[in-house]
Amino acid sequence: MQTQEILRMLRLAELGDVGQFFHSLSATTLGSDGARRSVVGGSPHLLTHYYSDARTMYQVFHRGLRLSGNGPCLGFRKPNQPYQWLSYQEVANRAEFLGSGLLQHDCKASTDQLIGVFSQNRPEWIIAELACYTYSMVVVPLYDTLGPGAIHYIINTANISIVIVDNPQKAQVLLEHVEKELTPGLKMIILMDPFEEALKDRGQACGVAIKSMQAVEECGQQNPHEPVPPNPNDLSIVCFTSGTTGNPKGAMLTHGNVVADFSGFLKVTEDY
Repeated sequence: MQTQEILRMLRLAELGDVGQFFHSLSATTLGSDGARRSVVGGSPHLLTHYYSDARTMYQVFHRGLRLSGNGPCLGFRKPNQPYQWLSYQEVANRAEFLGSGLLQHDCKASTDQLIGVFSQNRPEWIIAELACYTYSMVVVPLYDTLGPGAIHYIINTANISIVIVDNPQKAQVLLEHVEKELTPGLKMIILMDPFEEALKDRGQACGVAIKSMQAVEECGQQNPHEPVPPNPNDLSIVCFTSGTTGNPKGAMLTHGNVVADFSGFLKVTEDY
């Protein structure tokens, strides 16, 4: 099998041998249309999914829930402390609560609804992402490294009205943009961490509602909505560049794009 042979060769210390091997590959790795095909693909057809019941990120998560028997899903810990775990079902429930809470706050269960997430990696990030996928909404990550100019450009370009942030400092950055009339469309900031009442007052003064993630989840728990799962061709996430050469550019990835990416990895490593 060509896949196995390549991976075996890659384990050899002599890089020259690896180079000779790749040079020996048939030119049929180029398709008749001129498009390149991976030499480890094993088929002229592009792989769209690995499991028939996991063609969207929503389905991927629920496949994990089912196969794990509600096993541990998201782990976190404080310094010098053991890991604590949220089970798959806990994550699924919180995602539905948060998603339902977003719908109660005028969001739409649609790929036209883009939600910003401005946070470091933590369980709440994944819960927010899954909440969007549960109701066919789209995630737009925001990063500190983007810089303030890029952040307000992305919020405006993606027409983001709600941003979920991890701490009050990031909320203050977003409020400053609103106060300077740089992001007039931003209407709500949802915080993962606790915050002072003064932050809520500052938001109210410029027309931005400040909510805790816990409060939005509780709202959704009290007003549940049936999930509206996406299709493989639906948009899942928009990843913006830093904009080092001009304005940031958004890479629009469908659920099918993301699933095909890791399905390819599973395919070429399935025998190892």
